[in-house]
Amino acid sequence: MTATPTPAPELPAGRYGKPAGPGRRRAARVAMIALGVLAVAVAAWLALAGDGLTWKMVGFRVDGPTSTQVTFDVTKDADATVTCRVQALSESYAEVGVQTVEVGPAGTATQRVTTTVPTSELAVSAVVESCTAG
Repeated sequence: MTATPTPAPELPAGRYGKPAGPGRRRAARVAMIALGVLAVAVAAWLALAGDGLTWKMVGFRVDGPTSTQVTFDVTKDADATVTCRVQALSESYAEVGVQTVEVGPAGTATQRVTTTVPTSELAVSAVVESCTAG
């Protein structure tokens, strides 16, 4: 016994818009390809536009209510100078100390930096808020 294919039911006229013809399908395909190319171009631009400046916390040590020692790694062009802003934070995440650190040229791209941040009260955490070139 062989099964006979049953035709698809007719859609209500006008309910789903005009049926897509070959021209509309082609236009949709071209638009999708153009969006894909644009997405790849934007991703490549973002990857190449970065200045290669990154930083990573290594650790911190609270020395008491008046200072916190912060250690972090900075990766940059070996001949570049960057400025990093280091914060000491209280238990309520309030800034209780801040230190600006200049990291100058070195023989390697990654440098380990240790700085002491003077604090107005006991800190419980420390972060490198930002590093900027220039």
